[in-house]
Amino acid sequence: MQPDQSPEPVDLDGGGLRLRPWRADDLDDAWTAFQDEQMRRWGGLAVDSREDAAAWLGRRLEPAPDRLHWAVVDPGTGALAGSVGFSFLDPVEGLAMVGYWTAPASRGRGLAPLAVDTACRHLFATTAVDRVELFHAIANAASGRVAEKAGFTWEGRLRRSHRYDGVKLDQFLWARLADDPPPALSSRS
Repeated sequence: MQPDQSPEPVDLDGGGLRLRPWRADDLDDAWTAFQDEQMRRWGGLAVDSREDAAAWLGRRLEPAPDRLHWAVVDPGTGALAGSVGFSFLDPVEGLAMVGYWTAPASRGRGLAPLAVDTACRHLFATTAVDRVELFHAIANAASGRVAEKAGFTWEGRLRRSHRYDGVKLDQFLWARLADDPPPALSSRS
């Protein structure tokens, strides 16, 4: 991919889930997910109204050279199960930052690590990115489990590095390199 080209989300099969481009008709399901207490606490998203949700979705519908996002859906029902995507995507530096969330009804099934792994494998195969970083609040242990299961290596602690619910908290930094061994869950897809 040339540095001036915008990456485009394509349909991806993650073995038990599907990643597809976001659509305008995802607004109601996304808005419902944003009502969840855990999403509000750890998501770092300022989505306090349907208008905020529409703006959030609008950013995912617009192609941009520095981001790439997918809706994570159940392949059988098409129900929205979550989101995965990259921001700060910089093919020149070979770097991207991954973010994700899982809708409350879809938690506990291992979908987040599978979605993150599927998206990373696609990014590594189709762009010049060779390092993906993942950050999460230290108190959000579930995100640490996602990082580990998706093949990321813990690299360190960032002190007071991000605001959650108006309070700056420490975060853990994880990274996955294009030539790291694939996580065990990759064999399922």
